[in-house]
Amino acid sequence: MAVSAPVRRPPAPPVANLGWLLAQASHALSDELTAALEAVGISPRGQCLLATAMTGEFTQTELAQAIGLDKTTMVVTLDHLELEGLAVRRPSPTDRRVHVIEVTEAGKRKVAEGKAVVERVQAEVLEQLPASERTALLSALERLACPGQSSRLR
Repeated sequence: MAVSAPVRRPPAPPVANLGWLLAQASHALSDELTAALEAVGISPRGQCLLATAMTGEFTQTELAQAIGLDKTTMVVTLDHLELEGLAVRRPSPTDRRVHVIEVTEAGKRKVAEGKAVVERVQAEVLEQLPASERTALLSALERLACPGQSSRLR
């Protein structure tokens, strides 16, 4: 009589690993945003950069630091946005060695289109949680990602 091999089960996901959980959630959201924003003709990075640039007069370096881009990625992203007519670099009025990013009218329209998409996708993702947990999650993530900053969620 033949002995059957024991049933092998795949390993359980490492749910006690915060880094893994955050990476999985980030990757899933990024994939959904990328696909949804493709219909608008902008990347999540471009959307984030333009939307942030619209909040004031900021240099490339300030924007890169605010949204977490390295210098090379920032330059490539801005090159693409300029090529698409969505943003322009202009010399800073206070320091001609640096550039301030200005969002064009076409860029402002693109941000408005993209904002609706981002809000829809985020709402769809967060609908998986009860309302009280959504608020708690967003507040906790904000504190982790932006320590020392006053909350924009309250």
